[in-house]
Amino acid sequence: MNTFVVELQRRKVYRVAAAYIIAAGFIIQIGSAVFPAWELPNWTFRLVVVFLLIGFPISLILAWAYDVTPQGIRATPAPGAHRRRNLITLIAIGVVVSAVAGFFILPHALARKIDKSIAVMPFENLSEDKENAHFADGIQDDILTNLAKIGDLKVISRISVMAYRGAPHSAREVGKALGVSTILEGSVRRSGNRVRVTVQLIDAANDEHIWANNYDRDLNDVFAIQTDLAKEIAGALQAKLSPSEKAQIERKPTQNGEAYLAFIQAHNLFVTGMEDIEKLKQSEQLYARAIELDPKFALALARYSQLESWIAHTFDPAPEHREKARALAEQALQLQPDLPEAHLAMGFSQYYGDNDFEAALKEFQTAQRGLPNEAEAYLALGAIQRRLGKWPESTASLEKAASLNPKDSWVLQNLALNYQMLRDFDAANKTVDRGLKVNPNGLGLWEIKCKLAIAGKGDLSVSEKALQTAKSMPMNNESKLRLASGRAELFLLERKYKEGLHEAESLPDDLLAPIPAALSGKYYLIGLARMALQDEAGARAAFLKARDLLEAQLKQSPDAPEMHIQLAKVLAYVGEKDAALAEAQRATELLPESKDAFGGPEIAESVAEVYCIVGENGRAIELLDRLLSRPSNVTVPGLKVNPIWDPLRKEPRFQALIEKYGAKA
Repeated sequence: MNTFVVELQRRKVYRVAAAYIIAAGFIIQIGSAVFPAWELPNWTFRLVVVFLLIGFPISLILAWAYDVTPQGIRATPAPGAHRRRNLITLIAIGVVVSAVAGFFILPHALARKIDKSIAVMPFENLSEDKENAHFADGIQDDILTNLAKIGDLKVISRISVMAYRGAPHSAREVGKALGVSTILEGSVRRSGNRVRVTVQLIDAANDEHIWANNYDRDLNDVFAIQTDLAKEIAGALQAKLSPSEKAQIERKPTQNGEAYLAFIQAHNLFVTGMEDIEKLKQSEQLYARAIELDPKFALALARYSQLESWIAHTFDPAPEHREKARALAEQALQLQPDLPEAHLAMGFSQYYGDNDFEAALKEFQTAQRGLPNEAEAYLALGAIQRRLGKWPESTASLEKAASLNPKDSWVLQNLALNYQMLRDFDAANKTVDRGLKVNPNGLGLWEIKCKLAIAGKGDLSVSEKALQTAKSMPMNNESKLRLASGRAELFLLERKYKEGLHEAESLPDDLLAPIPAALSGKYYLIGLARMALQDEAGARAAFLKARDLLEAQLKQSPDAPEMHIQLAKVLAYVGEKDAALAEAQRATELLPESKDAFGGPEIAESVAEVYCIVGENGRAIELLDRLLSRPSNVTVPGLKVNPIWDPLRKEPRFQALIEKYGAKA
């Protein structure tokens, strides 16, 4: 044996073996990254690894037999004793080393990692009655929802896949755009009470079918199709299905076919019309119809509750919407205490209705555990976490929501707001641009882009360009009003008061009336413009009109902080200082920064405006100093450009404030 070891050293076999192992390891590492990127079949990489393993003993034999000399490759002189035995020993060692290496390396290097991600594409409606398109959407949505309950999967949200409806696409294109490995396509044909669903699961890497199936059932048995599909897809993607997840997807939401049809129409109107109050009113009626047909339809109760919370938050904060949202959520939880959507609904009721953020957070966390792939749950978490000042957690939740719903500009809009509050204008602008690629006509995104330019650089030109771009956008009445209000506000920032006055006065009262804050906002803008134009009588008349509207609204919604602070500003302009300060104090009590780190600073900024209007300059500057030192929308460039702060400009303390935080910008 000693002579064998000496021969290994003399023939430099050790050196060759070490070099081979290093080179082979490098090739395997490179191949594992490059082969999938080049979309080469998995067997090609397997073949490379096998050749490398076979090549190891061969390299040892060649190193034993030959040597590289200055004169070229020469056969290594071999001593006569034990020559045959040494060669056999060397070959045996090489084979054993390759076998052991293969045993440990092959399972990792060769096993194809299953990417457990899927996008459920819009199902084609093959029914003769085209009204059944809602039914096909409902089938798709319920399959998607069932899959979203499986924690071992990544499931793209409905809004992102609906962007592909009616548009030609390949599975490979969709896979790359949405970041998934598999695509589920399907069609639905309904005739009376019979339903036929045809589906096919496609590998997004190569457009090859993994499997396909047909399901023929009665309408009342349609949920069995959805359950079977979810189980088959989970099996195909080797996703683990926990007992609780299995129970969730096997549960039938209702036994009433008509109630189900009303529900899916209502839900479709809700998710596609969140900024269209007319669609939301239609959705209300259909949810009510579904519950009338099946009072134990817990999922319909939960979604109806969520709709009422959204209306209260966005359009009409009247108590009846908040009370209805809470009652519906409680009913849903009584019927199904473990229904994730019911916890989501209760969370929104506590969030939008009660401003109880801690309680809402607990409900959203419960909902997220039951809906581990639902972007909506992560969006809710992100929204409530920032209210509680948990900015890193909020941003992470919103980024997760964006990964599950990459084609939804609403998620990106919310994420951009986080970066704006943190004054990370580079990240905010990049996020807005991501959203505009998805939705070039997103009015909310353009609005944020304009505000970012003003807050970051005091640049008003972006707003002018955005308004020009918006002229070619398709809009409903609400969007047109929003755009016109934006134009009026821009003119005031530019100190073009005549143009701003004209724009504000052109807003029709009858269209503004359904949106309580909008009508009073119109007269507030008119008052500002007339005051700047030194029309004191006209300004006072407009402010008094705004005051009357706000006081009437507060009788219906006495706990709305945004209405109290708006009333405070109006009262300040008409000279009612004590009443203005009292309203500002009431708004602060309802939504203090200590309670709401997202909405609180906005109220505080408006309180600073009230102080500025009534001549309490020191208190205004003190408040602005505090806001500049923490996450808020207050920035030095914004303070410089906004006429509202003109009364402070000659104050040495204000100049010191600008210099203090301007150096940090």
